[in-house]
Amino acid sequence: MSGSVNRPVRRRTFVLGTAVAAGSAALAGPLAPSASAAGFGYTDDGSNYVVDTGASLVFKVSKTNGDLTSLVYKGTEYQGYGGMNSHVESGLGASTVTIAQSGTTILVSVTHGTLKHYYAARSGENNVYLWTNKADTSVSATRYIVRVKAGMFLNDQPDSYTYAPTTIESADVFAKSDGQTRSKHYAKNRVIDYDYVGWSTGGVGLWVVRSNHEKASGGPFYRSLLRHQSADGGGLYEILYYGENQTEAQRFGLQGPYVIAFTDGGAPSSSLYHANLTTSWADGLGISGYTAAISRGWVAGVGITGRDTAYAYTVGLANSAAQYWGSARASDGYFSITGVLPGTYTLTVFKGELAVHTASVAVTAGGTTTLNSIAIPASNDPSNASAIWRIGNWDGSPSGFKNADLMTYAHPSDVRAASWTGNVVVGSGTETSAFPCYLWKDVNSGIIVYFRLTAAQSAAAHTLRIGVTTAYANGRPQVVVNDTWTSAVPSPPTQPSTRSLTVGSYRGNNYTFSYSVPASAWLTDASAYNTLKIHVASGSGTTSFLSAGTSVDAIDLLA
Repeated sequence: MSGSVNRPVRRRTFVLGTAVAAGSAALAGPLAPSASAAGFGYTDDGSNYVVDTGASLVFKVSKTNGDLTSLVYKGTEYQGYGGMNSHVESGLGASTVTIAQSGTTILVSVTHGTLKHYYAARSGENNVYLWTNKADTSVSATRYIVRVKAGMFLNDQPDSYTYAPTTIESADVFAKSDGQTRSKHYAKNRVIDYDYVGWSTGGVGLWVVRSNHEKASGGPFYRSLLRHQSADGGGLYEILYYGENQTEAQRFGLQGPYVIAFTDGGAPSSSLYHANLTTSWADGLGISGYTAAISRGWVAGVGITGRDTAYAYTVGLANSAAQYWGSARASDGYFSITGVLPGTYTLTVFKGELAVHTASVAVTAGGTTTLNSIAIPASNDPSNASAIWRIGNWDGSPSGFKNADLMTYAHPSDVRAASWTGNVVVGSGTETSAFPCYLWKDVNSGIIVYFRLTAAQSAAAHTLRIGVTTAYANGRPQVVVNDTWTSAVPSPPTQPSTRSLTVGSYRGNNYTFSYSVPASAWLTDASAYNTLKIHVASGSGTTSFLSAGTSVDAIDLLA
């Protein structure tokens, strides 16, 4: 099979059946009619509105609950596994569903209480455009699930396969007989890493192209469900709000468009990507909460100085109503963020995933906010502090630590994981790769770091820093030096209250614990190894990998 899921950002162009290139640019106005493709239109079969795109795609929407009940591409039905439809959340239930055609666009509108959802078809395109407007918490989470029949596509991402013989955690994490773990949570990619998810047989591709996530929460580095396969079918997700290891309050309002796209096996056209999708044809459709491009703004920065060029930098904008981000250019830090709703935002510059600068930015409708070069003060990057030794580096992630890469797509109990125990010797050259990315009270609390100090160094007090990226059940580090000096138990920082370390996510609220270690704690023999024991303190959590735990960003002893 060709193709893959959770593809990183690419900027290639593929044709989606009939070319999308005509798009809105060919229209004289938002809904100006043009020659429709043969067969374009809709009918009512009594239970569903049946929409023929005039290309190779026909889909049905239930008139009673707004579910997508059929997806027929080139005569083959792809919708449905386990007797379930595709829908918002796990299905909205009784809803008011209407349909209207205007020129080359058909819009199906679904109203369920305060939630409004939309499906749109464009003449000659093998795409379904979707928007979801959530006004309050009456629907607990917000996701759209495309449910695909079993056997339509091979499983090219086995870690997201949700069927295995043994349940090991919360009815959604499983173990195979060979000890490998599986879960729909194990998506690997952050939101910033992908434009679309899906499958391809080489002859047919089925994809969900994500929206810009402006009304989602968690920022550019958030991980969530992307897709999964099970014995009776597969699911493709667009997660608009998800509470698992969530760092932000839920935002409300219209999200979209996101797109269900069929192709002849290639990737979806880059014209559909959230950064490029032009939806002027939707300006006059009457979609609740819709803001046209002309009423949005643009933020551009001429550059960022004080960067560590070994790392990628991201610039984020966020307030209680919306979030956006863009990559800073490697050569000079230039960035551009378009399509921003008017308002005042906190601008954050991230080194890797670590915030190293913040400012306030105002965005106006139809305007461009141009920022002078942003200078990151040296003191804002903890890597600039002079250290006697350092394990890892300060980038807001556990990258480089033992098992760090595996933990984005496996459970800590997975047979592929290296031992979570084992001590570390500073100066061995393997300090970081030997140190586990996660620490738990019931698994590897008390790990020991061995290090030497010169006579001059041991004669002075020093600050020990431990950076963490998230924590479960208020897990936080308490340290013991040479079995003679013990730190106080620090207060827990604010972190998500749900599972994190066991569901493929280390991303929480980055926090640095600092410990002032007196000179009396050090050994005076320069040839002897000092010992640092790191314990996980907390009265919360249960046992094993659900005991209190934390993820490590970096550890250092300052000069």
